[in-house]
Parts: sequence; C-alpha cells; structure tokens
Amino acid sequence: MAETTALPKPAAHGTPLPLIGKTSTKPTWCPGCGDFGVVAAVEMAVKRLQIPSHNVVIVSGIGCSSNLPHFLSSYGFHGIHGRALPVAEGIRWANHGLTVIGTGGDGDGFGIGAGHFIHAMRRNVDLTYVTMDNQIYGLTTGQASPTSTLGVKTKSTPNGVIENPIDPISLALASGATYVARGFSGDVKQLADLVANGIQHRGFAFVDVFSPCVTYNKINTFDFFRQRVYKLESAGHDPSDIVAAWQRSLEWGDKIPIGLFYKVDKPTYEDLEEVLTAGPLALQPAGLHGKEKLLDEFV
Repeated sequence: MAETTALPKPAAHGTPLPLIGKTSTKPTWCPGCGDFGVVAAVEMAVKRLQIPSHNVVIVSGIGCSSNLPHFLSSYGFHGIHGRALPVAEGIRWANHGLTVIGTGGDGDGFGIGAGHFIHAMRRNVDLTYVTMDNQIYGLTTGQASPTSTLGVKTKSTPNGVIENPIDPISLALASGATYVARGFSGDVKQLADLVANGIQHRGFAFVDVFSPCVTYNKINTFDFFRQRVYKLESAGHDPSDIVAAWQRSLEWGDKIPIGLFYKVDKPTYEDLEEVLTAGPLALQPAGLHGKEKLLDEFV
C-alpha cells in the first residue's frame, strides 16, 4: 500500500523552499523505543543538507520501524514486507534527481528482504538505507529475528535460538556497499552525522542502527549498548581499508564498534546505465526512441 504524506506546495520564486519536519501523525511506538532517535536523526540529517522536502522520498517495508515515513514531511511509500529496497530503486531510477532513503528493521531487511539487500548493494544504487536493528520481531510481539543472538529465548524459540545471527556489516562489505556504517539510537548526534554523510555519498550507503526494543528484547537494551559501544573514529580506524573494516565488523562482545566502517568511491548504477545517463526517466520524453531501427530488426 502506498502512503504519501501531505506536502507543502513549492515556495514562490525568491523564497526558501520548505525543509523536512514532523507531520501531524504521531508515532505509535512504545515509550522509550529506539526508533524515536532514528526518526530524529533522519530529520536532522536532511535538514542539515538543506534538501527541500519535496525532493526527498522515504521508503519502508513492514514492521514497527517501517512506519517511519508517516512521521516526516517528505514523500513516503509504505510498501510490503521485505520490499523496501526494490521500490526505492525503482523510484531512484524513475527520477534520480530525488534523494531516496530506505528505512526498515532487521526482520524486514535481513529476513525476507535479504536478497534485495544484497543485489542493491552490488549494483551500487545511489540511495541510503537505514535499518533499525533491535534483534527481535517487535511488531509481531517478540519472535527471533535474523540478528537475534545464539541462545536467546523468544516466543518462537522458547529453548533458545539455534541459528547463527546475520552480521549486517560483514554482509554489506561482502556485497559491495560503498558506504558502510553503524549507529546507535542512544547517540542521535553521531547517528545524524552518519546518515547525512551517507546521503551525500554517491553510491549505496548503508547505516545499520542499534535501536533497542524496550518491550520485547530485554537483553540488547540501551544499557547493554552504552556499556559496550565505542566509536571507530576514536580508535584510529581507517575507513578506506576494507580489511580493517572487515576485522572490526566481526567484533562482538565487551566492545562493539559504531561509526563509519568503510567508504569508497565507485561508479554507481545510474552512472553506468545508458538509459539513465540522459537524465531522470520522469523528465525524458515519453515514447519509443529509435523505433524505426527497432522495427526494421523484426521486418
């Protein structure tokens, strides 16, 4: 189901264009949910970059986190479970003059949406994908998700999870993402920096966010992360070194890194696709180009 928020009309000539802000729709997240920090960080990032609200599209799938497009005054598309990225790619290619931000959760992005996640990264599509990773299925009341840690007891795993968790950062590095970062919703300032830099990056920018579920995950809490996270920039990490990024991505225990793991400049899908080099599809003339030549091939 598509959801489009009410947008202010573009400003008259000579006056500033309206920037993104909160809508009148109030979040229905549980009090204390980490996703409040994420929506604040996304708003801060887009405002800092001075991108007019009518040039921003936020796309989501299904889950608590995927309600995020409802709460910001940009264009929004609330899609189906696991399909945020193909919708975001389609929007980006139809009009790559738009700033496209995908949002979702660990279940939506790394479960049913894992295939789309990998292929969007290997294509290096120029968009930003922000995941709210709470290591649980919150919307459906507390089942194990693809990032739930081994042994965790949930409604769907009463004897403990027996599957190894997906590591989103390692997966992103292996799949070709050209901007790979991790934030914590308990540090909105750093998270806003990571999102803003991801939006400015030309290529697929992935920002995984530790966003605790205060209702159904009593293990990976705000206190759990506050006691463990450290900032990569403070540890002297070089984000141009993919081997170092890979090693950091495997750290999980008493110390867990957040910040920018990896960044590299490479041609984007939009740079290499011949049809898109003529400009956004939405602004190209309609109709079949070179139809005479095409028809001659079949006559």
